[in-house]
Amino acid sequence: MANQFSWTPAIILIVVAIIAASAGTAVLYFHNRPTPAKAPSLVGIGDNATVNYVGIFGSGPDAGRVFDTSLYSVAINTAAYPKSLEFGARNGAANYTPLAVHVGGHTPQSGYNLGGQSFIQVVTGFWQGLVGLPGNQTKAVVVPPALGYGSKNPGCIEKEPLSFQLPVLRTMAGTTFQKLYPTALATSGTEFREPHYGWNVLILAANASFVTIENEAVAGTTSSPSGWPLLVSNVSSTPNGTGSITLVNQLNPDGAGRIVGTDYLGTGPCTSSAHGRFIVTAVDLANSTYTVDYNSEVTGQTLIFLVTVVNIFHPVATSVPA
Repeated sequence: MANQFSWTPAIILIVVAIIAASAGTAVLYFHNRPTPAKAPSLVGIGDNATVNYVGIFGSGPDAGRVFDTSLYSVAINTAAYPKSLEFGARNGAANYTPLAVHVGGHTPQSGYNLGGQSFIQVVTGFWQGLVGLPGNQTKAVVVPPALGYGSKNPGCIEKEPLSFQLPVLRTMAGTTFQKLYPTALATSGTEFREPHYGWNVLILAANASFVTIENEAVAGTTSSPSGWPLLVSNVSSTPNGTGSITLVNQLNPDGAGRIVGTDYLGTGPCTSSAHGRFIVTAVDLANSTYTVDYNSEVTGQTLIFLVTVVNIFHPVATSVPA
């Protein structure tokens, strides 16, 4: 028919090209249009998180020193990161991993298990400092004693005399002898080395009930049962065969706060076994005493944790049946 509109192949190609170009422009716009930034995942109460940390004393004699860390590079670098008295090095890099922390104050004793990893409860100030942190961001968390390891127990602190005496001759029950000298045989005439002070001990008499020994200390000799020199300053004797050994701890005020000792007899406060550890916190030459503190070094101190969140595990929501 005359004047009837006809779609020629050329026109169709032009229309298709225009539509394709328009679609391409739309697709390009879609991929390049401005989009709001995705909010970072933040640590919240009830979450579990893995955290790298460096624990530093913020107060006390060891202020500025590292007392613990999850980072091997920090643990082995004593020049840049000086260590505290009770810093405990772990054996090898494999033992330095991020700490798995439950963020909250109510954690079962066994911890929370997620993916084979147990998330533990930490001191309040530590987990509170994680709240609101995104991953891979480092923050200094200041933890006062009340939110950390608490105040020092005064019952775990006592004064000791710098000088003390032991008897030359001593008679004791056989059970006491075995407790003091577990490797020695209670036989008359036997001689053995005193395990703490290093001098020879002679068994003068022994029977089923009692043992009598003679401590053969020599004036001027030293030993180190607590971790510092202990001098035998004098050995006295009397006509009846008794006598005393005077020993003097070689301590001075300059070392106070920087000496770790060992309770080799197991008689100190707040320790139930031999080899309990303590810190010499004061040396008073005028009164011939020194002060020992069996509290853990972190108690009673402000602590600074440099924390970096590695991973955040939010609680998995569970649906409740209608």
